Amino acid sequence: MTRNKTLLLTFLMAFSTILPIQAQQKLFTLEDLNFGGNNFYNLLPKNLYLTWWGDKLMYLDAEEGGLHHADGTRSVSFQLSELGSDWHSAYEAEYPYADKPLVLLDNRRQRVLYNFEKHQTEWSQTSRGETHSDWNAQSKAVAYVKDNQLYVRTADNEAHKLTTDGSREIVYGQIVHRNEFGIEKGTFWSPDGRRLAFYRMDQSMVKDYPQVDIFHRMAELTPDKYPMAGETSHVVTVGIYDIETGKTLYLKTPTPNTQESTAVYFTNIAWSPDSKTVYMFELNRDQNDCRLVSYDAQTGDRVQELYQETDSKYVEPLHPIQFLPWDDNLFLLQSQKDGYNHLYIYNKEGKLQKQLTKGNFVVMEVVAFDTKQKCVIIRANKEHPLCHNLYSVNVKNSRMTLLDNGRGVHYAMASASGSRLIDSYSEPDVPRKIDLIETSGRTTNLLTASDPWKDNGYQIPIFENGTLKAADGVTDLYWRMVKPADFDPQKKYPTVVYVYGGPHANNVQASFRWYSRSWETYMAQKGYIVFVLDNRGSQYRGKDFEQVTFRQLGQVEMQDQMEGVRYLKSLPYVDADKLGVHGWSFGGFMTISLMLNYPDVFKVGVAGGPVIDWKWYEVMYGERYMDTPQTNPEGYEKTSLIHKAKKLKGRLQIISGYNDDTVVLQHCLSFLAACIEAGTQPDFFVYPGEAHNMRGHQSVHLHERITRYFEDYLPVK
Repeated sequence: MTRNKTLLLTFLMAFSTILPIQAQQKLFTLEDLNFGGNNFYNLLPKNLYLTWWGDKLMYLDAEEGGLHHADGTRSVSFQLSELGSDWHSAYEAEYPYADKPLVLLDNRRQRVLYNFEKHQTEWSQTSRGETHSDWNAQSKAVAYVKDNQLYVRTADNEAHKLTTDGSREIVYGQIVHRNEFGIEKGTFWSPDGRRLAFYRMDQSMVKDYPQVDIFHRMAELTPDKYPMAGETSHVVTVGIYDIETGKTLYLKTPTPNTQESTAVYFTNIAWSPDSKTVYMFELNRDQNDCRLVSYDAQTGDRVQELYQETDSKYVEPLHPIQFLPWDDNLFLLQSQKDGYNHLYIYNKEGKLQKQLTKGNFVVMEVVAFDTKQKCVIIRANKEHPLCHNLYSVNVKNSRMTLLDNGRGVHYAMASASGSRLIDSYSEPDVPRKIDLIETSGRTTNLLTASDPWKDNGYQIPIFENGTLKAADGVTDLYWRMVKPADFDPQKKYPTVVYVYGGPHANNVQASFRWYSRSWETYMAQKGYIVFVLDNRGSQYRGKDFEQVTFRQLGQVEMQDQMEGVRYLKSLPYVDADKLGVHGWSFGGFMTISLMLNYPDVFKVGVAGGPVIDWKWYEVMYGERYMDTPQTNPEGYEKTSLIHKAKKLKGRLQIISGYNDDTVVLQHCLSFLAACIEAGTQPDFFVYPGEAHNMRGHQSVHLHERITRYFEDYLPVK
């Protein structure tokens, strides 16, 4: 056994039972625990706000910035007050040039490059009224959206209007395909800053969902474009704007039919290092045929199909290709075609050179390239499924070198050369540490934060972690349990199962307090046990683990959750007659599914923003996991909760944002109608003006409501 694995085994044995936390006298309120609460941020572990200027470590505070030295001392480089009375705060601050003493600052009125050695502004640009801004350091041009039109403002501060037909139906320069496929923005600058690739989304053919704004004397219709599974979707094209010529062309992509096409979804846009070629993945509507295609950015011509991946269930491209900084002929491609997300190196003609990473673990992120050692810095769960660790992968020999301590959950920000990392991490008993890692081997601690709950004398519950077998009897599943600080094994406690269970999320990690949500602490303080289990279908466990739910969402997940219930019932201190369940979004769907399929098990449930029938969910997500209602009628029928409304026995509260544009209100209202017809009695609460999640202080109100429902109908003795 290697030293790292020995350390990990010791770590897991030490913390797989109980984190011994001394109960204190001070009690929490939701103002302390909830992110919308007025004392929440005061009770977070201390943090440092650091960034890089080339390979130099810099700090950022509200009113100043400067060098952060390894010994913890600081040297002030600039203060916002130097820029004048308009600069009370900066919404952006970064150091875009490794070799120049310039900091980019933006106060949403003006964008400036400030020379912090000469203490003078060297360049400025208007930024007022911009949305979806995307600034390029090479050309100093910014792409932005204003009044639905796409603009580029050049370095000379001249605004160029690229479009004239932008509207709620024709969308430019913004996220398309409803945030799926790893899409986080709608504009993409070439490396030299001369050309801008951008999305154009025509959704005029998509049906409106009738959202209503009640905050007027007469309520007003404010509809959303919402493509539901199996129905007409939008059409996306990709434009290229050339700053020097002032002209726009569109890539000659396959013309999609809105119902069926070999290339409907265009995603993960990337540029060649010479700024002449655009690469993107093209995915058919059935999402089982994915192709990497290159286009000539000067003509828009389709050049070459470099890669194809098919799957009997679905292919999900989430990451653009990345060229190796030291070799313009080679690029990294991420795929889980061998069962786990791994890195592959291809040349620009599309020929596979090697699989760079391999094994029963997931590469979660490419952090950076270490150009000095010709390595790729990644984040992966190679040490343990619950840990996220940092590694250097040698491109030549594929050797993986662990860079951190092999425990906990780590996130890194790399310097310009990739040879230095800011490593911010936590462990189940470590609130936060920040280390400076040199990839050559040296690590310096910059911050070790204490537990502010303990420092402020709060009563802290007990956090536990363990494993159990999935319903298949083979697969390990990981759970978290939160118990009252004064837990007595001789007593019996009402227990709430908190669940999400869906794709692209997990609830149990080896971070502080096992990644526990603060509401669980509030419930434990009230005398409840809270239990959380990551079932099959959740993330970071490989393709088979995720895809087992294909065409039958909720079914395998419920089987696994019931294995968790079986475990709970085996514990003498769990009151099996007082089991509740709570979840939001996919977790709301799971909550109601469990209440209706196991009506004699769960006495109380609170479901937030729940999917009720997948035929009312959006095209991209819904069809990936369920196919269409036309091709999978049995799956849609089996997973629908409408026809199970008659099975409701326990107390169920459903909560929704009135203007939810993710899980539209039709889900909740249709279920209520079914319950009325069936004679069952759920409770319903709505937040006017709110979308899928409650914002700001309304979240405090929400979690108080959730808590009270359990106190009313699943009381502690």
